[in-house]
Amino acid sequence: MVLDKINNITHRRFYRGQRPNRIGRLINSFFAAIHSSGIAPSYMVTLEVTGRKSGQPIALPVAMAVVDGERYLVSMLGNEAQWVQNVRAAHGKAFIRRAGRTAVHLEEVPVEQRPPILKAYLQRAPGARPHIPVDKDAPLSEFEKIAADYPAFRIVPITAD
Repeated sequence: MVLDKINNITHRRFYRGQRPNRIGRLINSFFAAIHSSGIAPSYMVTLEVTGRKSGQPIALPVAMAVVDGERYLVSMLGNEAQWVQNVRAAHGKAFIRRAGRTAVHLEEVPVEQRPPILKAYLQRAPGARPHIPVDKDAPLSEFEKIAADYPAFRIVPITAD
């Protein structure tokens, strides 16, 4: 309950218009470094993707959801999130950083397969709860209603042949 109140305050202050402001970007940079280091729990990682406009690597902290042994990333800010647009422009090519850098392919999950992923994500990522209008304990039918608005990507490691 207290954590949810803190998350709501954070959401209002640092993510107005569903985009991080200057302080939000600074906080994201800090947590991206923490997640990359391996200090944070194993589901907290840094996503690195090439910016579609700048061509430069962009890194941000993310929480992975795990469903049936598969790892997923979810956009708490929806389809318009810059990282989602960058992943789509890069055709899924990205890197996951956590005590090292791993090349991955991010496969977008079809809308009808997203509800259990979204639920698992909200269970694991309390910071996302103010952004997604469904309670973390709601039945899957509630997640079905919003699944089209929140992209999910399956993380597929790229192995050397």
